[in-house]
Amino acid sequence: MKKKGILNSDMSRVVADMGHMDWLAIGDAGTPVPRETEKIDLSIKKGLPSLLAVLDAVLDELAVEKIYLAEEIKQQNPAMLEQLTQRFGESVTVVFISHIALKQNLKQSKAFIRTGEETPFANIILESGVIF
Repeated sequence: MKKKGILNSDMSRVVADMGHMDWLAIGDAGTPVPRETEKIDLSIKKGLPSLLAVLDAVLDELAVEKIYLAEEIKQQNPAMLEQLTQRFGESVTVVFISHIALKQNLKQSKAFIRTGEETPFANIILESGVIF
């Protein structure tokens, strides 16, 4: 049995398989996931698990160089935006795109991790960095 880190076998596999510039998306319970994108469904009930809890677990194991957020989060969910951006240093580029573009870009993600989050525009695409 794994002693630490991500215990969910699908999440652990996807994170371990990430290469430089690969994408991994994490989002709210209502995000439509394209058929061609693997969906790892962690949702239990409203709010569980939260997007931030899942993101923190992923960030413990994944090097990230860029994130993509919906432009709409600035006006519709500034508290979540603040929480998200606090987790990344200045070395991580933040790119804002339309919510529609973000959903379309899920097709290019290795996987989408569905949380129980139910706040507006609580979705993020992580672009993998390197550790050297």
